[in-house]
Formats: sequence, structure tokens, C-alpha cells
Amino acid sequence: MIASLSGTVQTVRLDSAVLNVAGIGYLVYATPATLATLRVGAEASVATSLVVREDSLTLYGFSDDDERSVFEASQTVSGVGPRLALAMLAVHTPDGLRRALAGGDVKALTRVPGIGAKGAQRLILELGDKLGQPTGLDGGSVAPTAGLGDQRDQVVEALVSLGWSAKVAEDAIGTVLAESGATSVTTSDVPVVLRSALKVLGGHRG
Repeated sequence: MIASLSGTVQTVRLDSAVLNVAGIGYLVYATPATLATLRVGAEASVATSLVVREDSLTLYGFSDDDERSVFEASQTVSGVGPRLALAMLAVHTPDGLRRALAGGDVKALTRVPGIGAKGAQRLILELGDKLGQPTGLDGGSVAPTAGLGDQRDQVVEALVSLGWSAKVAEDAIGTVLAESGATSVTTSDVPVVLRSALKVLGGHRG
């Protein structure tokens, strides 16, 4: 089991990154929010989960151990594989998922591409008890602060790479900033603004 990786970011792709650890490049699939924190040439550490199949070994990376635990627990539900589990974390924080499951919030769960009403009900029945209660450490919503430099283009680029048009992406980011009262996106805000924009878009392409 490869539980974590620490090394130099070699490349960052639309859905993955390559970390060079002691001369070996590890391909790691991750959410847009996690990938947005990585910079080519910089040092980075990610929690990882190794998914073993008959014909493949695939690494998935996360910003912390809690995300990894939710990713692994989600796959115990019938019909949920690693790609769908990762999509769930692309749209919701771990505590956001816990709240949706505890509250039976089908609408919130169906914001995840690939999850319909029946799938959401299955998640509520089979996964709710396994994730525990929200920790209260993550409000699940964005509260960015204004700072030097506006990184909103970085968020737009990530959303466009996922299939939305630039205008739709910009409108979603505008909605997120308006709701939070912020006027710009700082570097540290990029992951949370991206996740909040995905919630606003709700899986719809435009």
C-alpha cells in the first residue's frame, strides 16, 4: 500500500499529476481542487490510495487523510468505483458529503456527475453510517478573502478543462464571489472557489 508521496511535481494534467520521488515518476489522479494546489517544479506531498485491478495499478491523490478515507469508504457502496468516488470529492468536501448523507440531501448528491436520484438514495442508505458525523472543521462553503493578485483565471481554466464554456465558468465564479462578499481569488483560495463553483454548476455543461 502506498499511503503517501512526497516529491517534485513533474507535470500537472487535467485530471492527474506526476510526482517525481527519488527519480521515479508516479502518476496520481486527483480532484481539480487538489491539482490546483500543485505547481510544476515545486515540492508537494499528497495522501494516496492505491487501487489494484487485474490489469492495472492506479494511484489516487488527496490533500489530506480525511479525503482519502472518504474516497475509500465510498467504494464500498454498490456501483461506486474510484472514478465516481473521486468525482464526489471534486464537488463536495468530506464534511459536505457527511452533511448531505446525514440529512438525506438527494439534491446535493445528484450534483455529482454520474449520480442520479436512485444512486443518491443508495449512498444515503449504505454510506451514511460509515463516514461518521461532520467534524465541524470544514464548513463546506467558500469564504475567500481578497488579496494580492486575482487567480480567477486559474479557476476558469480548470472548469473549462472539465467541459464548461469560459462564460459559464466565469458566471459560476462570479456567483461564488458574490455570495462570499469577496472581490478576487487569492492563490490559497483557488481549491475552495473551484469546489464551490462546481457546486453552483451542479454537473451541467454549457
